[in-house]
Amino acid sequence: MFDKLFQAQQKAEEVKKRLDNISVVGEAEGGKIKVVASANKEIKEVTIAPELFNETDKEELEELLVVALNKALAQAENVSQSEMQAVSQDLLGGMGGLGGLGNLFNK
Repeated sequence: MFDKLFQAQQKAEEVKKRLDNISVVGEAEGGKIKVVASANKEIKEVTIAPELFNETDKEELEELLVVALNKALAQAENVSQSEMQAVSQDLLGGMGGLGGLGNLFNK
């Protein structure tokens, strides 16, 4: 049983490394603001179209940036959960679930 737990831990680490290489994008204002993040929820890039500085005031620009950031982080969370759920089902599915131990990998 400890072998299975160790194997599960190794698989989870592999997934986390893989998530570093998956990019997700959040956009606002028709793509004039774009945020790129890793599936591990690390912001990698923020792009703001130059014309947006002339079209909006500071507060509106900040609000749009928050929208784009939240979209990117939500996508990252979805990808992360899907990857971890697949690993936990694969590893723990044959073990009767171990009383919900698979839920540890979905956090």
